[in-house]
Amino acid sequence: MTSDLPIIALDNILIGFGGQHLFQNVELNLLPGTRTCLVGKNGTGKSTLLKLIAGLIEADQGNIYIQPGLKISFLQQNTSIKKSGTVADFMLGSNNKNGQPHEVEEILSKVKIDGGRNIRSLSGGESRRVDLAKALLGSPELILLDEPTNHLDIDTIKWLENRLIKSNKTFLVISHDRAFLKAVSTETLWLHQQTILHHKAGYDEFDKWSERLVDEEKKRAQRLATKLQAEEHWLIHGVTARRKRNQGRIKKLKDLRDQHKKRLEEKSNYKAKIDSGKMSGRLVIEASGLSKQYNEKKIISNFSTKIMKGDRVGVLGSNGSGKTTLLNLLIGNTQPDSGTSRLGSNLNIAIFDQLRETLELSETPLQALVPGGGDSLVIRGKQRNVISYLNDFLFDPKRIHTKISTLSGGEQNRLLLAKILSRESNLLILDEPTNDLDLDTLDLLQEMLDDYNGTIIIVSHDRDFLDSVVTSTLVIESEGKVTEYAGGYTDYTHQIAKRITPKTATKKKANNKRSENNKKRSTAKVQKLSYKDQRELDELPKVISFLEKTKKDIESKLSDPQLFSRDPNSYKKLAKELKDTNDSISSAENRWLELEAESESLKN
Repeated sequence: MTSDLPIIALDNILIGFGGQHLFQNVELNLLPGTRTCLVGKNGTGKSTLLKLIAGLIEADQGNIYIQPGLKISFLQQNTSIKKSGTVADFMLGSNNKNGQPHEVEEILSKVKIDGGRNIRSLSGGESRRVDLAKALLGSPELILLDEPTNHLDIDTIKWLENRLIKSNKTFLVISHDRAFLKAVSTETLWLHQQTILHHKAGYDEFDKWSERLVDEEKKRAQRLATKLQAEEHWLIHGVTARRKRNQGRIKKLKDLRDQHKKRLEEKSNYKAKIDSGKMSGRLVIEASGLSKQYNEKKIISNFSTKIMKGDRVGVLGSNGSGKTTLLNLLIGNTQPDSGTSRLGSNLNIAIFDQLRETLELSETPLQALVPGGGDSLVIRGKQRNVISYLNDFLFDPKRIHTKISTLSGGEQNRLLLAKILSRESNLLILDEPTNDLDLDTLDLLQEMLDDYNGTIIIVSHDRDFLDSVVTSTLVIESEGKVTEYAGGYTDYTHQIAKRITPKTATKKKANNKRSENNKKRSTAKVQKLSYKDQRELDELPKVISFLEKTKKDIESKLSDPQLFSRDPNSYKKLAKELKDTNDSISSAENRWLELEAESESLKN
């Protein structure tokens, strides 16, 4: 339950850079316990607002109230690690004074980082995850999160969602991940037209709310007979027409997914040798028995597939599972240990890499798009002015002569997308294209991909983006096994659930084959859980509650700052007990979810 007194209050705030107002007349109250998302186009000042609240910058005008003694943690968009030593030492030496060694170990395990590693050995993505762990460590009363899901796989994103929801902390988050925002937010702030609009509902209601507000703006502008500026014009068409455009895309995507599902069903209904004859013009990639391992670890194991012209294929897997390796195996950039991958004829491949290695930081956007000089380029057979083309990607014309090194991460991503999509290609490879993009640019990218006539393979952890774009999903599972599912991320999860439930039902029937009468009774009883399973389902909440209490007792003992130096053996024993208890809680929760899902499935 939240208090009526704010912990943060902004009054008539104005901030400007280079003589231009970034935002003005900003009013904002953050109440304790609220989970607020901050949305708006790139460049409107979202990150600046978080820095203002964190005390890293000052406003040009206005008043800021911060509750005395308020503990604030801040995950900035760019990694801040510049020290040496181990990751665990860095975490314990941070400003989070309440962080204990066992807490550091636990939270690092969740973001999949070894605390004993040297900080200098971390990649950019790993440094980002350490920054996230540091922001969550200890007992902050307000957590500011700027793009927290960047470089996280889906399992870790779902863990972060659960942690934020269960923590009852106050937080303000910026993210391009719609599924994440819908899951965690209870209130929405929209940084629009240099001010903040507040909606007391989560991001799930944003489209309807923002569409209504923009329609009202449009009517006011028409009544006043004012000319809409270019930015407002794009915004109106981007917001109010979004759902109409999406409906057409959804219908088209559904038809493509149905076609792909039929192909997969036909494939599973018979065992056939892969045709070694002449490659069809519709066949883009044909892989047979692909396997790859590094240092005895299986990355890809005996994978076969056919990718046809027009397919939109998503690739899913945890961090380090081998998604980029799979891409490179499919297009021939990496040699497999066994198996083959053949490409169709006349393929022209364009690749978007998540490290942006194809951008020369010393160049300008104009030089990147027309390296030979001039101010125009050919897009899909038509001559386009560079400024007009970059305007499609929401670029300010003034930035066209700015060095790429000075552009933000989002601007660099948009420029690279503009560069990739300007090329003539019929196979588009996108490796994490959504990082650092705002929600409007994501909508724009979805439209451009929908209009793309070739074949697309996408690696992404953005669940909503995959649901909106792909026709099938390749999932890298344990031991390098790769399974193909029709549809996007949500379709994949539904198919997994259906795959698990029939196995349980089959096992029940096998255990009850005693007589014809027993068979009939067993068939009738399959509508509900067995007595044993139902009793286990009823008891599990009590077990979980007991384990949670045990966990709190152990954490209370470990919170003694003198324990490690006074009795290191007891500390280590308690730390192991805490790890075992956390594992038991996780197992019990998974079992409860499994039984609950099975019960619902049988009822339905």
